[in-house]
Amino acid sequence: MEYILAPWRKNYVKNVSKMKGCIFCKALEMENDRQAYILYRGKYNFILLNRYPYTSGHLMIAPHKHSSSLDQAEKESTYEFIDLLKLCLQILKQKFDPQGFNTGMNIGQSAGAGIPDHYHIHVIPRWTGDSNFLPLVSQTKVIMQDLNQTYDQLYPLFQKSV
Repeated sequence: MEYILAPWRKNYVKNVSKMKGCIFCKALEMENDRQAYILYRGKYNFILLNRYPYTSGHLMIAPHKHSSSLDQAEKESTYEFIDLLKLCLQILKQKFDPQGFNTGMNIGQSAGAGIPDHYHIHVIPRWTGDSNFLPLVSQTKVIMQDLNQTYDQLYPLFQKSV
């Protein structure tokens, strides 16, 4: 029998209800972008790796300002937010050659937001066949690349894009 480990996911599942504070605000407060997995800091928003990715290259974009309300955000912030989404798509296409993407926002706890007080969008590269029975049967997802490797590959591309 073959065993596939995804130990980082267990931490999240076990502790999500116990987490205190906002993960996005905590990431912004960290001085070391690598430790925070921040790939890019814009004027109003920033891009970071998801610590508990669905696939390799799973990114998130969030505003600097702690807010649950996209509809109340300043125009400049929402314009940059969408521009950063476009940038993520371009860089992920260049580096990982995905066959598609899932992008999405869950706004509010009833809509499934894990962090309902700080809106954000997920950018998830997808490949035909990357979904299989493992998440359904064993609650295990296979991620092809370590977060540090992903960071090392993507960080220079985001820095060049400025």
